[in-house]
Amino acid sequence: MSVVDSIQKQFVPIHPAGYPFIAAFAAAAVILGFLWEPLGWIGAVLTVWCIYFFRDPPRVTPVKDGLIVSPADGYVCSAGLYIPPPELALGDQPLLRISVFMSVFDCHVNRSPVTGKISKIAYKPGLFVNADLDKASEDNERNGFVIETTDGPVGVVQIAGLIARRIICFSKQGESVGVGERIGLIRFGSRVDVFLPAHVQPLIGLGAQAVAGETILADLRPAEPARTWRRG
Repeated sequence: MSVVDSIQKQFVPIHPAGYPFIAAFAAAAVILGFLWEPLGWIGAVLTVWCIYFFRDPPRVTPVKDGLIVSPADGYVCSAGLYIPPPELALGDQPLLRISVFMSVFDCHVNRSPVTGKISKIAYKPGLFVNADLDKASEDNERNGFVIETTDGPVGVVQIAGLIARRIICFSKQGESVGVGERIGLIRFGSRVDVFLPAHVQPLIGLGAQAVAGETILADLRPAEPARTWRRG
């Protein structure tokens, strides 16, 4: 692979939601460069980071009924039994929650962990504490989905982080969604929680790196035939 191909793979395509920010960073870099050249170079580096942040690369998603894939890029910061947010109406009993934390260097386009129909979307305003902390699931601004599958409902919660100030939802209540399809984006550092039945065993450990739409988090049907893959 050539250097140009490698750069294109890392930076292209860019999600349209990032264009206004990239333009603003670039304009600021030019203005700062006129004021003092070193500031212009700092602005240029930040502009490159902004382009990198809003990248939206294609993913190769494993396809098999029952598979739960990661909704976000990042590392698994939590996997255990927790009571789901009340606005999702998933009951008051603990469910398996797998949380993926996104740093400011991860791709922030979120993808559906399952195939199903979105029966509920619930937004809740809140704080902006570090999304790596457990209390972020209760205190922070969040946007939750309930996706009805043939194996029962799956909860997905986008959680704003310490410097995240906007959760973007691409989907609508009542829509059908495929596993690995884009469902939203969170700007500048955040986290996504997935709520599954309590009896499900996670197939990924704490601290493991996850790739949205590709990494398998759990399998609701572990005895079924082998998976296939789909690019998208």
